[in-house]
Amino acid sequence: MVNTEITRAGETVAVDAPADLVFDLIADPDPLSYLSPTVVHAERTARGTGEDSVTIWSITGAEEVWSRTQHRSLDPGGLRIEFEDAPGSTLAGVSGAWVLHPVSEDRTEVELRQDASALADPKAAARAEGARLDLLRTVTQAAANRHQLADLVVDFRDPLFAAGSAEDAYRILYEADRWPERLTHVSRIDMTEDVPNIQFFDMDTTTSDGAPHTTRSVRICFPHTKIVYKQIGLPALLDAHTGHWLFTETREGVVVESRHVAVIKPAALPVLGEGTTVEDARRYLRRVLSTNSMTNLRLSKEYAEERARA
Repeated sequence: MVNTEITRAGETVAVDAPADLVFDLIADPDPLSYLSPTVVHAERTARGTGEDSVTIWSITGAEEVWSRTQHRSLDPGGLRIEFEDAPGSTLAGVSGAWVLHPVSEDRTEVELRQDASALADPKAAARAEGARLDLLRTVTQAAANRHQLADLVVDFRDPLFAAGSAEDAYRILYEADRWPERLTHVSRIDMTEDVPNIQFFDMDTTTSDGAPHTTRSVRICFPHTKIVYKQIGLPALLDAHTGHWLFTETREGVVVESRHVAVIKPAALPVLGEGTTVEDARRYLRRVLSTNSMTNLRLSKEYAEERARA
């Protein structure tokens, strides 16, 4: 990814991007999973007029997954977002604000204030500061690199209907340790689940054109509704790869959806052959990722429908 000018002045980061664009990047938590190296998943868990709640699941260098839930007040006119970590959250009591200062139409000073004095545990305080710095860096780099990211990010969804239950459709995709016996494109998985519904696995797969890949992933499982993942050991072509399996019940059955978000690494384009362009890589990723995940979806559908007929 190409970095444009980002300068630091104390706790303020100046970025070459309009203030309203930076505000929108902060307000929408979804891209954090592929823009931040430490965020596994982020989503709005509640929303009202001028306010929302956001939960962020992050991973430490020691591969510990932790989460925080923030209540936020959003003021787009004032270019300010205030937040406070909710009671029961890992960083309960931490508060602060994103404050944007337009320097010109195309340049903004970004400030992320944070008060962690409510945290008595030094480890928690260090975690809060690390998260603050990561979020500040992620937002400003995404704003500065927005034009490149528009070309490099491949984001798509594939849905498939199953005339069965969400519980049965979920089971096949949750039991990733059994994929080598169920899916021809998966030859090996070494999986651990030391914390319930938090999975880590190393996986060997083959794409539809015969290319082998070894990856390491972390998954957060929300029983019968959603499984989110982030690759923390990536194939050579990518700077990031995240996604989900989503299970939406209908009156007739369940829609199972696969989502992939992949960020192309421009320096790695030659792994697909000399002269490969970003457009070539986009088409390649859309094809091979969709082919493999649709195989998983069809297996989930078949299992759910067989169980429904039993």
